[in-house]
Amino acid sequence: MTWETFAFLIVAGFAFGVSGKRFYTLFKLLKAQKGKVPPFTDLAGRVKTTIVNVLFQKAVLQDRWIGIAHTAIFWGFIIISIGTVEQFLMTLVKTASFEFIGETPYSILIWCQDFFTAAVLLGVLHAAYRRFFVKPKNLGQSKDANYVLLFTGGLMVSIFFMNAFHVLGSDPWFQTSFFISRPLSKVFGAMGFDQETNHHLYTFFKWVHMSIVLGFAVYIPGSKHLHIVAAGPNTFLKKLNRPKGMTTINFEDETNTQYGVAKIDESSWKDTLDLYSCTECGRCQNLCPAWNTEKPLSPKNLIIDLKKNLVRNKAAILAGKSDEVTPVIDDHVTDDVIWACTSCRACEIACPVFIEHTDKIYDIRRNLVMMESRFPTEVQAVFKNMETNGSPWAFSPTERANWTQGLDVKTMAEVGSANDLDVLLWVGCAGSYDDRNKSVLKSFVSLLNKAQVKFAILGTEETCTGDAARRIGNEYLYQTLAKMNIETLNRYSVKRIVTACPHCFNTLKNEYKDLGGEYEVIHHSQFIAKMINEGKLKPTKERNETITFHDSCYLGRWNNVYEQPRAVLQSVPKVNLVEMRQNHDQGLCCGAGGGRMWMEEHIGSRINVKRSEQAIETNATTVATSCPFCITMISDGMKTKEMTDKIQVKDIAEIMDEAT
Repeated sequence: MTWETFAFLIVAGFAFGVSGKRFYTLFKLLKAQKGKVPPFTDLAGRVKTTIVNVLFQKAVLQDRWIGIAHTAIFWGFIIISIGTVEQFLMTLVKTASFEFIGETPYSILIWCQDFFTAAVLLGVLHAAYRRFFVKPKNLGQSKDANYVLLFTGGLMVSIFFMNAFHVLGSDPWFQTSFFISRPLSKVFGAMGFDQETNHHLYTFFKWVHMSIVLGFAVYIPGSKHLHIVAAGPNTFLKKLNRPKGMTTINFEDETNTQYGVAKIDESSWKDTLDLYSCTECGRCQNLCPAWNTEKPLSPKNLIIDLKKNLVRNKAAILAGKSDEVTPVIDDHVTDDVIWACTSCRACEIACPVFIEHTDKIYDIRRNLVMMESRFPTEVQAVFKNMETNGSPWAFSPTERANWTQGLDVKTMAEVGSANDLDVLLWVGCAGSYDDRNKSVLKSFVSLLNKAQVKFAILGTEETCTGDAARRIGNEYLYQTLAKMNIETLNRYSVKRIVTACPHCFNTLKNEYKDLGGEYEVIHHSQFIAKMINEGKLKPTKERNETITFHDSCYLGRWNNVYEQPRAVLQSVPKVNLVEMRQNHDQGLCCGAGGGRMWMEEHIGSRINVKRSEQAIETNATTVATSCPFCITMISDGMKTKEMTDKIQVKDIAEIMDEAT
């Protein structure tokens, strides 16, 4: 055994031993988590998603230039690692070269390694320039990232030096494949070292290369670059469909005495894998409406702080001493951080490794509300109204159908069964009680009648879907309201529902199924588009104006409905549809989701005003919406900006009703 082999066994054995132990600790922390994870299905879909987003970096490339740099680094490390493995093996056994694959394949491999070494180095230089000179706010000042860039750049330089001195010291037959390292060797050759010195320098830089790799193996488990290992599995295990509901708590399970997450060990192992996967790129923060209006919530920092909490408590978690685990609410993850979230899912759409930030906020809210009775004071009245009136407002349930006076609208009690109807119209609380949104429902009813659609409403038998209660954290109240509605809907054999409220749409479509409510649920934008396509509605009246459309988060980011509302507007003659600076899945939230409709904004600037400013920038004369919360928030924003005389805010149903 040579001294080099012996030294490598000692150094590599120590490095892999420490790295393995640190990774095993992370694995044990995953296993120790108490939260439950739903079963994973569709293996083929998961494999496809992983290939597209890991190997081909689709999600990463959404941010073009840094995405290209990251892709170069990713593929570079894969190709370069082949050479690293060869170096390790040849250090142990000198004849363990990969040349056995054949002269041409091996020459191609060498060429690829030289090419990707340069590609990675360029990627690192681009990232360094961006971090130290451009300084985008979303990146922050991470020493961890700086170290990684230094190590990665140093690794690439050591490879070039190693290869250059290999050419000078050993004159390998494949040296022509080093299309970058070989010209570099000529520069070093001018120094006049003899062949033996060049060989020693090759050995030195080989050890620099191997030492950085081994050091990286030790460093990764405790750094943000843990995502190198965690992001692939996290991508494989992501929710495959855009539409999703919150997890349902089983209140009948007597062993379940903790609702929500008070301590980090009460999260699920999938939540923990999310924490491991964070790259700290800050894309989530860039798109977050709370962060962009000076609120304390940064989705990136939330994940980082939860990970730090996990690490701080790892000894207690692994020892099973849950009573010694510190709360998730601390000096970093404060109440203000948790209540700032509008649940718009911008963070999740932006995340290249598919972290689900909103689920973690929901679980923390559930603990605050149901276990600690700790929530914004404004919410107390909302809960009370939902319990006593079946809506967030203090109106009597007997008034729920008053908006239909003078209209030919039948109730399910009058019809008897949904079997004789085309669709049930779910009115929602805003459509029932809010004066501005009553006109939206009246316009939609007018469209249904023009298209000769057979429909009915539940009237006084309808109650709030419970969306706001659930998003705020009162799961028990949500389930109480949901079960009442499901019982009513099933009694009338309802199978098909249309609603003008994206919040009701999302809850009825994606969440009631867990409690026995399986329905085909259609948003009114989809239904109007369908009636137009079928020729049942024919917009003929010219509008002659510029309209911009505001995407509702619960219609767009939660359910991937973007084109139908725009198609409705574009069907109106002489409408010039323009987009706001942020649109589709990059759109800015109105600020009302996640229960924020019922809470005051005490910190920073107002989200709805910022969104209204973006609408004003388009020079549109009308802002079109498809959500009762959005129409309220954008209207208020226009009042703040004193633009109500110049810009109208209308629902697409109102615009279409005027055009037919």
